[in-house]
Amino acid sequence: MKRYLLLNGPNLNRLGQREPDVYGSETLTDIEQSLTELVESYGCKLASHQSNHEGKLIDWIHEAEGNYDGIIFNPGAYTHTSIALRDAISSVSVPVIEVHISNVYKRESFRHTSLLAPVCFGQVVGLGSKGYKLAALAFLQE
Repeated sequence: MKRYLLLNGPNLNRLGQREPDVYGSETLTDIEQSLTELVESYGCKLASHQSNHEGKLIDWIHEAEGNYDGIIFNPGAYTHTSIALRDAISSVSVPVIEVHISNVYKRESFRHTSLLAPVCFGQVVGLGSKGYKLAALAFLQE
């Protein structure tokens, strides 16, 4: 049975409260439940974690090696700043799909650069919470 890991970075625990005009009204729990249902409908398993701490996200990426078939990762603001997360992704053979709820390329210029995208399997940007489902389907329909 294939297993997937959903990781969410800083401030994503505030979904549903934080800037709903940018991030929508769904909570992280809503997204996790919806994605779990989708993955299970394919006979697979999903584990979900969120942290506001870079080191914890790095630990989960490292622990994914040999335990998961893919990682769906919304790194939040760490996308634009974290060489450490980039190195963690590069250090594992587990494919990672980077997800962003908002279209970062329509926002402030500092959000236009992802340090992680070059080492990720793919990237889904600006499609709201549907981006998580599209990332999952990319793995599930391989």
